[in-house]
Amino acid sequence: MKERSLELINKDEVRVRYAPSPTGRLHVGGVRTALFNYLFAKKFQGKFILRIEDTDQDRSSKENESEIFEALNWMGLIWDEGPIINSNQYTGDYGPYRQSKRGNIYKKYIEKLLLSGAAYYCFCSKEDILTERQYQIGRGEAPKYNKICEGISKEESSRRQNSGEKSVIRLRVPIKKIIFNDLIRGNIEVNSNTIGDIVIAKDINAPLYNLAVVIDDFEMRITHVIRGEDHITNTSKQIIIGEALNLPIPSFAHLPLVLGTDKSKLSKRHGDVSAIDYQKKGYLPEAMLNFLALLGWNPGTEKEIYSLLSLIDDFSIDKIQKAGAIFNIKKLENFNSYYIRQKNIRDLTQDCIPYLIKSGLIVKDNNQFKSIDSGESIDINFIERAIAAYQERLKILSEISDFIDFFFKDKIEFDREFLLWKDMTQLELKQSLDTVYDLLSNIKNEDWNRDNISKILLVKAEEMKNRGVLLWPLRVALTGKKASAGPFEVAEILGKKKTLKRIKDAKYDL
Repeated sequence: MKERSLELINKDEVRVRYAPSPTGRLHVGGVRTALFNYLFAKKFQGKFILRIEDTDQDRSSKENESEIFEALNWMGLIWDEGPIINSNQYTGDYGPYRQSKRGNIYKKYIEKLLLSGAAYYCFCSKEDILTERQYQIGRGEAPKYNKICEGISKEESSRRQNSGEKSVIRLRVPIKKIIFNDLIRGNIEVNSNTIGDIVIAKDINAPLYNLAVVIDDFEMRITHVIRGEDHITNTSKQIIIGEALNLPIPSFAHLPLVLGTDKSKLSKRHGDVSAIDYQKKGYLPEAMLNFLALLGWNPGTEKEIYSLLSLIDDFSIDKIQKAGAIFNIKKLENFNSYYIRQKNIRDLTQDCIPYLIKSGLIVKDNNQFKSIDSGESIDINFIERAIAAYQERLKILSEISDFIDFFFKDKIEFDREFLLWKDMTQLELKQSLDTVYDLLSNIKNEDWNRDNISKILLVKAEEMKNRGVLLWPLRVALTGKKASAGPFEVAEILGKKKTLKRIKDAKYDL
């Protein structure tokens, strides 16, 4: 077996590929596979190649394909080569390789296998194969093809094909032990006797997955195949195919599965599993990269915060664990809130504005923002200050609308019972609001800031021996919420006129 080993990485150019199928949405586990391939390639100044495995045209979709491009671009995992394109659909100069465009290449290899006798046509019906399979299982044997068609002559095979008889193409699998060194799991051994002669193509023009992958990896000069452990069973078959074609065998590394918190395979019941779902909810690419990198990879230190560049520097494939990696959404939220806190307020505001628009709080008209509720124009500085008040609280960007909606409304609605502090009576509530209204009315417009507001109100609150009596009704009157930013900061952002109006509105009917 001509196997390329990890020791060769300093002699030959490292070439890896990420090869998703657009038959379903891009799972976060798939993005992690792309990330580990990217890190490995860049670690050794190699090439990261994107190959779309779309031979199943019935199940493949352009929507799923576009989601693959969008997710990789979002996370900055840009592939290095492919057909030159002129499209704004991708970041960079290259489109991906597509298996659906490589039919003539596969046909050449299938013909070679048939001509050499390494492959043959099988005319067994699905019903016959199913019956034989059930018989073998009943006897406690590993189900495999029983070679009924192996001895059919080429002349008879041609005659049956010409008559329109249905067939597939099988590879003759020699009886031997297949041993390969997995760069994560060590030596893996498979007895080919448990595999049997495998179907490699539906016909001369329609290769199946395992054959197309082997051909593509050779044609694209792939040195290392890094993919999920669910592909281990395919690896032995692909090695057999590669040897039948006398091709060099790449090195293999099989990543641990991504698991839910209950240690079952990650699925929809564990929450969003599509990378783009997380993007739409407001997770930052920096947070997703950082989080996914630590799903199954341990740098061996206490360090947890990584940029893409620092990941490349520290990444080592021998530090990938064998056991499944737990997808903990709380940890992802912690990473996301960390990166939100690191953003400058201008950039964070630009990230948050689409959520404010989508939730119906503001609209952008001729480069001017307006409140949908009141119709008044809103300065970008006002939006920035409102978002800044909640920057420390944000875990995901989509939360921003619920946090700051009250800033963009003319009159806020809330349960008036919220205004009451503990055992406060209605009379005490009215007196509290009257007091705070009078105190704030006396602040000059030019002195309206949180320092002056807090200084004046805190002195009065201390006199009352209970801050909550004065400050709690004010907080609710301004925000309509039990939990919010501090009332002094909110009052400063709202301005004197709006602050006094909201206090007055809260006193209505008391």
